[in-house]
Amino acid sequence: MENFETKQMLEAILSSIDEAIHVVNADGVTIYYNQVAAHHDGVEIEEVLGKYLLDVFPSLTRHTSTLLKVIETGKAIYQQPQTYKNIKGQLIDTINTTLPIIVGNKIAGAVEIGKDLSKVRQLSQKLLELQEKVNQSKIKPKLNIGAKYQWEDIVTDSHHMKQVIALGKKAATSSSPIIIYGETGTGKELLVQSIHNSSSRKNGPFIAQNCSSLPDSLLESILFGTKKGSFTGSVDRAGLFELAHGGTLFLDEIQAMPIDFQTKLLRVLEDGVIRRVGGTEAYVVNVRMVVAMNEDPYACMEKQLLRSDLFYRLNVFYLEVPPLRSRENDLELLIHHFVNKYNESLHKQVVTVAQQVLDQLKMHHWPGNVRELEHVIEYAMNMTEGNMMTQEHLPAFIKKRPLNEKTTLKPLRITVERTEQALIRQALQVANGNVQKAAAILEIPRQTLQYKMKKYRIQLK
Repeated sequence: MENFETKQMLEAILSSIDEAIHVVNADGVTIYYNQVAAHHDGVEIEEVLGKYLLDVFPSLTRHTSTLLKVIETGKAIYQQPQTYKNIKGQLIDTINTTLPIIVGNKIAGAVEIGKDLSKVRQLSQKLLELQEKVNQSKIKPKLNIGAKYQWEDIVTDSHHMKQVIALGKKAATSSSPIIIYGETGTGKELLVQSIHNSSSRKNGPFIAQNCSSLPDSLLESILFGTKKGSFTGSVDRAGLFELAHGGTLFLDEIQAMPIDFQTKLLRVLEDGVIRRVGGTEAYVVNVRMVVAMNEDPYACMEKQLLRSDLFYRLNVFYLEVPPLRSRENDLELLIHHFVNKYNESLHKQVVTVAQQVLDQLKMHHWPGNVRELEHVIEYAMNMTEGNMMTQEHLPAFIKKRPLNEKTTLKPLRITVERTEQALIRQALQVANGNVQKAAAILEIPRQTLQYKMKKYRIQLK
């Protein structure tokens, strides 16, 4: 009786887990199969339970089934992508972890825990098909290259930002790789598109991809393409490198890319050769690589999110986009720019921004930078009925700080930056200008110290 209750309790626990669980015995016969697995596979539990695995999933073989392979070898398989057809002929994409069940010294079976990636793969394939259509269309070639911004679209009166633009214009005359570092919302892609549109590749494709939005298991097929027959249901499809041939490939948040996969990207940068997943043919691609990061690249290397050899291979041109709070004179300039923009798109006639509005916006720290400012102005423009934007039209989170509020506290980021500058100067003074010794005093890598000296414009005396 106690064993029966224990079995019921165990089955109840396994059934409550929101992942597919499939257990087979040493003969490959299913002894446990939960509802999530049945939903993924498009079958009923009764159709699988007590049956030999290959009878239920005829598209699998003893060589391609991860469950049968683990029973044969006794070795676990982690995060293995698998594509197969179920008994109803439906194509299923999963990523599985399969473990042997060992009782005493014998393999009694295997358990597999799987996540369904069918919908993710379908969406990724639709994205690739759309980009391929955009790239190949000949009706309006100027509109199909994907980059619409020019240098004149960057609104600034900031000396720092003008220096970044000047360096970007020099980078546009070259085909060397570029790394752009800047906080979220500073306008990195606007800068990249301007570089592309003023380069010799302006008539070629511009392909942009955020690496953090790609599942690890699909990253290689999306970037390098797939070969028909490499897995069940696969077709011949070009990856982003092939789609960007003759143009620019922009990879944003590259630090989100798995550290092991970065080796493959480095190899492509070195020889310009890619191979589709499952294929043997080599394709030579002519692509200008631009990558962006919203985290300090040196900090990412320290945290082992970014390979140092990949960074130094990409770091030919290094552009650092300043945050909005550091762009002197730009806040009011951008406010009026966005008012004019939304006057046109929202059919408004706002001609005046009240001084109280300007004062309120100047008090905000703008952690979301220019993107956040644009969204605030868009909201206020939607709220404005007449020809003047007043304080009441601003979002609640902006209005919550009273205008007469007095505080001696500085934003945390500014305080940290000032403290860093003071400590670096003190360490350099103690070390008599020796950067290596100063880095040892501060207990940071020499490269990190050099980066921060450049960032804060600290020069050796």
